[in-house]
Amino acid sequence: MSFTAFCRRNLGFFKLAVASNLEYRLNFLIDSTVQPLVSSVVEMVLWMAIFKGAQAVEIAGFTQNYYLAYALWATFVARITVNWMYEFRMIEEIDTGSINGLLIRPMSYFEYYLSQLLGYKFITTIISFIFPVIFISLLELPTVWTRLPAALVLIFYYLIFVYGMSFCISSLAFFFNKVNSLTVTKNLALWLLTGELFPLDLMPENIKNFFLALPFSCGVYIPVGYITGRIDHSVLLHGFKTTTIGLIIVSVLGFFLWRKGVRSYAGTGA
Repeated sequence: MSFTAFCRRNLGFFKLAVASNLEYRLNFLIDSTVQPLVSSVVEMVLWMAIFKGAQAVEIAGFTQNYYLAYALWATFVARITVNWMYEFRMIEEIDTGSINGLLIRPMSYFEYYLSQLLGYKFITTIISFIFPVIFISLLELPTVWTRLPAALVLIFYYLIFVYGMSFCISSLAFFFNKVNSLTVTKNLALWLLTGELFPLDLMPENIKNFFLALPFSCGVYIPVGYITGRIDHSVLLHGFKTTTIGLIIVSVLGFFLWRKGVRSYAGTGA
């Protein structure tokens, strides 16, 4: 198989995800803009209430505007760095046996959904980022615009790592029933670990350093903190390092689970 054929095939999967999601425009609009926008407004109001109640100018060394900027960016970034939709779909295909139609095709299951995920997130990023850019500009909240490209690279790099986790969880469907409960548990854990719930600056220093040593902080805290000026370049580079290590781990684990799962599935069925 030539590299050109490989790229052409995966570009087709990429376009398929874009077309299929834009087909249901109202659903896509709500998922990519309305839900994160409502969540952002709620969090911003919450932070204003916290500052008013505490009667403080700064919390953990940052003013109210920094927290408002963080809340606005974090909700939209978190929307990009999750993969529950495709994860549920992958688990269902293994549970129901519909994966048979994909296994016989001249492609890998891994690349089939990875390309679709990247296509979906690409169009989601373009549409959903319009809102934080507009509100940040209007409210004049802290944002270093020149840092946005590097942060986006980390976001999509982390997204591949998240897909690797999803692939591992989906592969467990070969061995166990109701694996989708793990997806819910994982999403709840990431809500805290990524820094979506609140900035990691508010944690005790030892706990914060432990969270930063994990790749999950690259899902929200590091890219958003980098954009809003809370952290410097060294933390961003550290994020790339931890994500790379995490990606290697989930790739090896996913390969092992998939190979063993397919062999079991081929012998006994779903």
